[in-house]
Amino acid sequence: MTLIQSIILGIIQGATEFIPISSSGHLVLAPYLFGWNIPPEETFVFDVLVQVATLIAVFAYFYNDIIKIISAFIKGIISKHPFTDYESKLGWFIIIATIPAGFVGLFIKKSVENAFNNPHMTSLFLIITGLFLALAEFINKKSLHKNKLSVIDAIWMGIFQIFAIFPGISRSGATITGGMLRKLERPYAARFSFLMSIPVLLAAGILAITDLFKIPNLNDLVGIYFAGFFSAAIVGYISIKWLLSYLSKKPMYIFSLYCIVIGTIVFIKTI
Repeated sequence: MTLIQSIILGIIQGATEFIPISSSGHLVLAPYLFGWNIPPEETFVFDVLVQVATLIAVFAYFYNDIIKIISAFIKGIISKHPFTDYESKLGWFIIIATIPAGFVGLFIKKSVENAFNNPHMTSLFLIITGLFLALAEFINKKSLHKNKLSVIDAIWMGIFQIFAIFPGISRSGATITGGMLRKLERPYAARFSFLMSIPVLLAAGILAITDLFKIPNLNDLVGIYFAGFFSAAIVGYISIKWLLSYLSKKPMYIFSLYCIVIGTIVFIKTI
């Protein structure tokens, strides 16, 4: 991997981690479309590391919310009334929403790594993401909306996060879809989607560190990886701010169309 490739892929990751068009899918398809022959062991670790970079963007953007949730969560445990305060409940909901994908991910890690090297499969998953988004908008517009999360909503969004284990299925797209199918308002579903990404991205980063030290030419790649990490964090922050503003006014059909069109083009190209 070169420095320019790292920066470009970092920008792609930052822009697409939160915009519901699948960051992992684009990190698979971009090298394929650009004709870059990056070793698979470098690709998988880099992809996870730049996902962790977008975790920094989440911390930066939602800093006040995260502090409130952690504070209320701890106070709730100490006072032995963990579910009285809504912020404390959110902390528990984030944990609950993390369990399904975390549990499944432990058992299919190898399959996921193989999928990261398969543009044909990724393009198919990208089409599925587009269909997810269109379905969510179609059903949600006929529903009465709510902006308070329940434990069932958290579990439901956590189940939808399982789909995002594979590249091409947008994590934010799947979880926002799950929230909207539970009649959550679009921006509120997106907000919780970003917050519930914290444990998943953090766990992925810890696992990536163990794989990082297995790369033979690690010393040559540290600076290159850092460039991609830095660009992903900056662009990720901008993406969160833009998307929350966009979703408060407009539906996700444009993202649905984009995923279906790009996915179809690559699917046909890789037959």
